[in-house]
Amino acid sequence: MSAIYTETKQLANGVHMPKFGLGVYKMTDTKQTVEAITYALEHGYRAIDTASIYENETETGEAIRASGISRDELFITSKVWNTDQGYDQTLRAFESSLKKLELDYLDLYLTHWPVSETFVDTYHAIERLYEEKLIRVPGVSNHHIHHLEKLSVTANIAPMVNQVELHPLLTQVPLRTYCSQQNIAVTSWSPLARGKLLDNAVLGEIGKSHHKTAAQVIIRWHLQNDLIVIPKSVTPERILENSQIGDFRLSEEEMKMIDQLNRDERTGTDPDTIG
Repeated sequence: MSAIYTETKQLANGVHMPKFGLGVYKMTDTKQTVEAITYALEHGYRAIDTASIYENETETGEAIRASGISRDELFITSKVWNTDQGYDQTLRAFESSLKKLELDYLDLYLTHWPVSETFVDTYHAIERLYEEKLIRVPGVSNHHIHHLEKLSVTANIAPMVNQVELHPLLTQVPLRTYCSQQNIAVTSWSPLARGKLLDNAVLGEIGKSHHKTAAQVIIRWHLQNDLIVIPKSVTPERILENSQIGDFRLSEEEMKMIDQLNRDERTGTDPDTIG
């Protein structure tokens, strides 16, 4: 097994979260989803990131069971959707996700977006799930600094993970710095900027020097920035390619060259426009 699958980030409560996993956003075809997740698990992936809005929790659970891998070797994440937010609603949404996945617990459960009227109550419910040992790690997604600061006023347990859009076009340095200071791990979604950078000349030249693709260079950049990364693909060749990044390192100069690609450019929604 590649060393990349055993690389972990120790979270605030001591739990070790894999730094590399499979995102399953937009995997909507049942057969294709099960096959993609099964292939990833067969080839060493141990972290799977899903969400209720992805409508593939059932397929994720099916692939997990078919893998025969011990549950304690896996790290499974899901998220509560915007229309299910609020204290009681979040508890019900979690129960629904757990039922679809056919699991006894989740490793990580996140508020999907900071809906202004409900995200504080939603996180209180996630705290309760953590206290009841139904999740191993409480977290959030798409939270700016001001969202995290608002949670800190009333939360008894600080979020341990913040999953945000992050890639070389959107490096999120101020948010990353804040999260580091608060001992909040950062997970990068859309780590390849939805393919916008795959033909970038700078990344291409760096890749050539390491005999790697632009995608592999970007994933290595995430890892060397101490970020958790969850690239998505349903293609077996790409699933395997994305994981073949444990045999090289980027130099300090190469890391700076990639940092300079930043344009604060989002491929997705700005969290401040939600709710």
